[in-house]
Amino acid sequence: MPATTHANRRPRLARALAAAGVGAAVLALPIVGATTASAAPTAPTAATAYPSNLDGWIRQSLDVMAQNGIPGTYDGIYRNVMRESSGNPLAINNWDSNAAAGTPSKGLLQVIDPTFAAYHVPGTAFDPYDPVANITAACNYAAARYGSIDNVFGAY
Repeated sequence: MPATTHANRRPRLARALAAAGVGAAVLALPIVGATTASAAPTAPTAATAYPSNLDGWIRQSLDVMAQNGIPGTYDGIYRNVMRESSGNPLAINNWDSNAAAGTPSKGLLQVIDPTFAAYHVPGTAFDPYDPVANITAACNYAAARYGSIDNVFGAY
């Protein structure tokens, strides 16, 4: 639609309101005191949608962690993910002592299967390669062992 058409709409609307008379203008005014009233917050009607990327996985994990009382911050998780897997949810370590013992570290935060099973958080997938499940289980473990993932600055 040309820009001139949009400009022409306003005068038509103004003329229509003027033709309707004062009654239309009164309907548009707020009710006295209505601006000071507060509505009760409403619960979201749909589940929060998270992007399927590292940012979304961390944010979703933080929400699950908050619901389960697991401490941690975005920065602490991100720092550890970048060190452990460079953000690859399918990362696997086939060369360290865990791998030599038959239990390689897996996923974003390089969790071994027994640790994942012990610290898995209900409501997340029971799959160490699932990004949200991996982050949440690792943060649960870090909270038990170090107080928070934020206190982890090396292999753990």
